[in-house]
Amino acid sequence: MKKLVVLFTLLVGAFAFFSCEDSDDVSEEPYLIVKFQFDPNQVRLNNLGQPATIPSGHAAQSPDFSKISAHYFELAPTAYTQLTEGTVLYHADETTQGGSVAIDFSKAVVVGEGEAFLRIPLSQVAQGNYEYVRVSLAYQEYTISVRNAGTDYLGKLASFVGYNSYITTHSIGNNSFPVNANRLQGYWAFALNDFPYATSGQAPAGATTVPNPIAATSPIPSGSCVVTGKFAQNLIINGNETRDVVITLSLSSNNSFEWQEVTSDGKYEPSIGENVVDMGLRGLIPTYVK
Repeated sequence: MKKLVVLFTLLVGAFAFFSCEDSDDVSEEPYLIVKFQFDPNQVRLNNLGQPATIPSGHAAQSPDFSKISAHYFELAPTAYTQLTEGTVLYHADETTQGGSVAIDFSKAVVVGEGEAFLRIPLSQVAQGNYEYVRVSLAYQEYTISVRNAGTDYLGKLASFVGYNSYITTHSIGNNSFPVNANRLQGYWAFALNDFPYATSGQAPAGATTVPNPIAATSPIPSGSCVVTGKFAQNLIINGNETRDVVITLSLSSNNSFEWQEVTSDGKYEPSIGENVVDMGLRGLIPTYVK
């Protein structure tokens, strides 16, 4: 009887050992992971991807970004690859509930810096040699400084930079903004951090810079927010990857919030008629770790 007990104990231990070994040997499928980063010191670009200074009579500040969303992500092999003809890995939900086709903001993936925006099995990514990334930004949320009657206040701005967004109700902190309609690129809402003040409006067409360094060979539609960036070294996907590939999209927030000055003091003061002329991010530098 004692021999049977000892044998049973050994068998249980052996099975437990092999069970643990088997569990350890099971490896998860590798993924392509996409994250965002915001850099106020990154080069400031114009729509053609060339370095840009702040025009005379204008001023700007580098916002403190907290959230972002995109509705389209594509890997492009060359500068001649036309938009949508590369490897499209993400296209967010759209709706016609507001009339024309629009991004459905209620289903948007909104993330902070360093959080995973996309997570796609590498088995679903076409093998290829990719030189460029194209990402269509849809939503930005950041803190800016606003002056009123000689006092500076901090507030949060929600900026809808997608081509067209269907919005039900969105919020900034405790402030709700019911819309229940489509809003073209440039719709914004603003709320002060520590005071009961909130407002919203619509920036004019063209008030969103969208850097595209390959505009001459692969243009983007007017009114879109498809930002294009080039890898320092091409991203090669060969189908033999055993580890995650993490792409970081570094976006330039370098003086990306720009206005036309009435008082030349470098302070944004809407109460005296200083109007925003640009809310677009100022460049994309993609990097990856394999």
